[in-house]
Amino acid sequence: MEQEVGHLPVMLEEVILALSPHPGSFQIDATVGGGGHAVRILEAANPDGRLLGIDADPRAIERSTKRLSGFGDRAVVRQANFEAMADVAGDNGFEAVDGILMDLGVSSQQLDDDDRGFSFRSSDELDMRFDTRVGIPASEVVASYGEAELADVFKRHGEEPHARRIARAIVAERAKADIETPAQLAEIVTRATPRPKNPRRRRIHPATRVFQALRIEVNRELETLPAALESAIDLLKPDGRICVISYHSLEDRIVKRFLARERRGCTCPPELPVCVCGKQPRVANVGAQPQLPSETEVATNPRARSAKLRAARRLPA
Repeated sequence: MEQEVGHLPVMLEEVILALSPHPGSFQIDATVGGGGHAVRILEAANPDGRLLGIDADPRAIERSTKRLSGFGDRAVVRQANFEAMADVAGDNGFEAVDGILMDLGVSSQQLDDDDRGFSFRSSDELDMRFDTRVGIPASEVVASYGEAELADVFKRHGEEPHARRIARAIVAERAKADIETPAQLAEIVTRATPRPKNPRRRRIHPATRVFQALRIEVNRELETLPAALESAIDLLKPDGRICVISYHSLEDRIVKRFLARERRGCTCPPELPVCVCGKQPRVANVGAQPQLPSETEVATNPRARSAKLRAARRLPA
């Protein structure tokens, strides 16, 4: 099948190699998005492999359902946050699987939807939620959080070095008029941010870290990720594979530390001469850690620029 226009799945070949889908295998794409990875996984698992696609975004569910319809009952698509992966898998006959993919972050399709609030140029509502039925929009965060709270969000979720300065500017501007659109917010952040001395930093929009921080805040992304990783390992059969693609250091740090802990097993203090916790390693690395996109891919798909892929396989109990 051809790739959907405007959507290029990141590190596709590396994902397929790491997951190694095969005929008869059961796979989960926990962030199915537009279905780009899912199509290739199902093709590699011909003729009878099955895939469960999960996404919190109802528009992604519409796109992927249409995209995967040609695979018939081999593809099952369900709307849910991936923190509910275990329940969704159990309800749909995927209690034990051979592979799980988690492609984190915002997709090019979400950025292209101006009314979602992800784009700096959008004059639509400042929302940023993947599922608008859950939580509060980013506009409410911007309108109701105090200066210290905003600065904390920008620092923790965006690693923004000018967090306090930007928060102060937002509070001052919202006292004059409501900040309702992404374009308004991007302009305020741009004016509040000093011009970078490094020419490379000037290529990145000044509001990038603030928008990332707000998106993470309203979607609880860093809160739901650990639970999703835990569920994924529990669902894997022995020698089943997990692949996680992250796009910023906050996500990658969580994934890296989680897999390191699962590789290590024992959680006893280092001063103890022997293990008393009894915990065994549950995973082993698959390939180099992390894997990075090729220069060729970055040139054709700029979204892949910051991607890091970490992969592991489930060890026998």
